[in-house]
Amino acid sequence: MTATWRPTTALLRAALVSVLLAALAVVLGRPDLLVLATPLLVHAVACVVRRPVEVPTATGTLGVGAVREGEGTTYRVDLEHTDAVEHAVTAVGRHRWTVLRPANGVVSATASGAGRMRLAMAMASTRWGVRPLGDGLVAATSAWAGWQWGPVRLPMRTLTTLPLPGRFDSRAPAPHPIGLVGTNPARRPGDGSELASIRPFQPGDRLRRVQWRVSLRTRTIHVTSTVAEQDASVLLVVDSGVEVGESGGLHGLASSLDIAVRAAGAVAEHYLHRGDRVGLRMLGSTRQSALSPAAGRRHLRAVLETLARVVPGESAGLDPTRMRFRVSAGSVVIVFSPLLSHTAVVTITTLASRGLDVVVVDTLPEELDIGDDRRRALAWRMRLLEREDVIGRVRRHGIPVVAWHGPGTLDQILVQLGRRGSRPRPVAR
Repeated sequence: MTATWRPTTALLRAALVSVLLAALAVVLGRPDLLVLATPLLVHAVACVVRRPVEVPTATGTLGVGAVREGEGTTYRVDLEHTDAVEHAVTAVGRHRWTVLRPANGVVSATASGAGRMRLAMAMASTRWGVRPLGDGLVAATSAWAGWQWGPVRLPMRTLTTLPLPGRFDSRAPAPHPIGLVGTNPARRPGDGSELASIRPFQPGDRLRRVQWRVSLRTRTIHVTSTVAEQDASVLLVVDSGVEVGESGGLHGLASSLDIAVRAAGAVAEHYLHRGDRVGLRMLGSTRQSALSPAAGRRHLRAVLETLARVVPGESAGLDPTRMRFRVSAGSVVIVFSPLLSHTAVVTITTLASRGLDVVVVDTLPEELDIGDDRRRALAWRMRLLEREDVIGRVRRHGIPVVAWHGPGTLDQILVQLGRRGSRPRPVAR
């Protein structure tokens, strides 16, 4: 590979064949051979006379640096100083979870005479993650295909594919809202939209709260009282220590990590759109393993980008009992885990022992391809029996475990957690 102009095989062949035919015509006295050599000689002379001097430069760019699963972008190769270029071609490497158009990853273009050229290729990502794209080669030829520039290796670009949050919606309020302003009904009275009771008028009550029907019937002014509305704090814990199953991308089978990442993204998007605060903690090998609870669209983007950088594997030296989760009292902790690693189980029980409301979302896929190996099937069956024992141990600690099935997954669990806080607790004397 070279970044300078060099003669093509066609030019060398034309020059060599024309000289050979001309020599044979002189030696053998064959004017017909000279006639055959004339076009090739003209081609060679024209290419030598019009030898390019200015060397093109190539830059590869992506239309956007981050997309959602299934979305696409455009990879563009811009060539500058192309006055001598007649035809250019680029070939981009194909990677897993990437769809190119055209499928072979080769795009060509003819010069327009503007001194610059652009070769564009559409590509889409079918699975979340951060992966390299745009690695390939670009080459160009001059007029009459006499000189060739390249092929030159293109610089690699990085495309961040954010997880496409699954369908999720919850009508259940947060069990213990602890913020100032939000949409979750609190336990204390305040200015909200949910009715608490009808009581006699007190100084300071607003006239719009007057309940006229009750006031006329009782001959005393009554008003409606409401409960305050606060925002909630939710901590999402994603177990990426182990990945079970093989991912088929957006339109194929999902692994345990696919389910966890997409479910966490859906829950984060739901609560952040409601104005609540969401934090994130990863239990696996990733650079940024924690995000403090915050609100807003910018924080949602940070959560999705952190989920996109998840790498399966246990973090070295991780002690769940000494981890700082940066979560305040009254927060709801939602753990997404297939419940197959010791780290996840210890983390769940540790959080519950601190008095937090913990919910475990089981992310083990329903369909797993174990293969025809009987020993492997037997080993997996024994592993499932151990997992059932772990789930039972977690539930005995009062921690609910529910499988992920999209909208309404957490409704009943959150309602039960809210009632649990209002029940009287026995006190030892």
